[in-house]
Amino acid sequence: MSSPRLLPLPAPTRLRAWLLVLLALVVTVPALGLVVASGGEAEAHGTPMKPGSRTFLCWQDGLTDTGEIKPVNPACKAAQQVSGTTPFYNWFSVLRSDGAGRTRGFVPDGELCSGGNTNFTGFNTPSDSWPLTHLTSGATVDFSYNAWAAHPGWFYVYITKDGFDPKKTLTWDDMEEQPFLTVDHPPLSGSPGTVEANYSWSGKLPDGKSGRHLIYMVWQRSDSQETFYSCSDVVFDGGNGEVTGIREPGNPTEPVPGTCTATRKTTGSWNGGHQSEVTVTNTGDVPMLGWMVDWTLPSGQKVESLWSGNATYSGQNVMVHNANWNGSLDPGESTTFGYVVEGSGGDAATALACRVG
Repeated sequence: MSSPRLLPLPAPTRLRAWLLVLLALVVTVPALGLVVASGGEAEAHGTPMKPGSRTFLCWQDGLTDTGEIKPVNPACKAAQQVSGTTPFYNWFSVLRSDGAGRTRGFVPDGELCSGGNTNFTGFNTPSDSWPLTHLTSGATVDFSYNAWAAHPGWFYVYITKDGFDPKKTLTWDDMEEQPFLTVDHPPLSGSPGTVEANYSWSGKLPDGKSGRHLIYMVWQRSDSQETFYSCSDVVFDGGNGEVTGIREPGNPTEPVPGTCTATRKTTGSWNGGHQSEVTVTNTGDVPMLGWMVDWTLPSGQKVESLWSGNATYSGQNVMVHNANWNGSLDPGESTTFGYVVEGSGGDAATALACRVG
C-alpha cells in the first residue's frame, strides 16, 4: 500500500497557517493514560484539530473560494444532505449545555458524534469515507483543540475497541470503557475566536492498535455544565498525522464563520440597582447555532439574576452564552436576554462584545 499523501497546502494566506497547525505532529513526552496538568487556566469552546474532528475536516473539505459550503468528500456531502450547511459553519459548536461531562447513559447510542445535539445529526452517519488522520500505534504525539472561546475545563480522550467498523452505527459498546488520556486545564496558544487559537498537550497513543479506529473527545467545562463531544476518524498505519479524504480548501477572504452584535439598554432603574436588556443580532451571511456576549460590570456591581441565557462570572467580567432555545439565528435575526444588577451607578455601555459560538 502506498503511503498516504499529505494534505496539499494552499497559497500563502492565513488559511495556510492553520493548515500547518493541523498537519504538524511532534514526538515529545511519553505517557499512557497520562494526566496532563498546567499551571495556567485553559480556555475552550471548539473542536479537535489534531486529530481533526468530522466537523472541522468537513468544514475544510466543503469551504470554497466564495465562502460557500460545497463538500466533496462523500461522508461530508451526506452530512450536508441530512443537516444542511449550518453545522459546517458552526464546526466548533457540537455541545450540550446540560452535559455536565456525562457520556454513557446520557448521549444515546448512534448519536455519539453529535453528542445528542440534533443540529449535527448528519455527522453520526456510518461511513468509511470520513476524512482520515493517519497515525502510528504507541507513538507520542501532540494533540490540538481549537479554542474558539474562553472557558476552563478538562479533556477526556477515548478510542474504539479492536474490530471497530466505521460502516456500522457507533455505540458505546464500540468504545473502550476508560479514556486513554485525561488532560487537566491545558495551556492556551493564540487568541480565542480565531481558527489558529488552540490548546495543545502531548500524550501517548494506545499500543497494539491497527487499521481503522475513532478517537472520541469529551471536553467538560469546569465553570458550567456545558460539555463538548467530537469524533475524529483515524487509521493506525504507521502515519505521522497526514490527513486524507478532503480536497484542498478554498481561500475565502473572510474565513471566520459568521458575526454578531450585542446592544444593551437599561429598561428600569432604582436606588441601588437597575435592569438591562441585551439584543443579540446575527450580522453575518450564514446561520449560527449559538452566541456569546462578554462585558465588564462597573466596580461595585454584580448580576443578581439573569434570564434567557447561561452566564459565567469572573470578578467583574461576565460571559453569557445562549439558552438552548435562542441560539439558532439566521442572518438578520435577533434575540434578547435580560438581567438585574445590584449596585449603584448604572451602566453607560451600549455595545457589548459578541462572538458566534
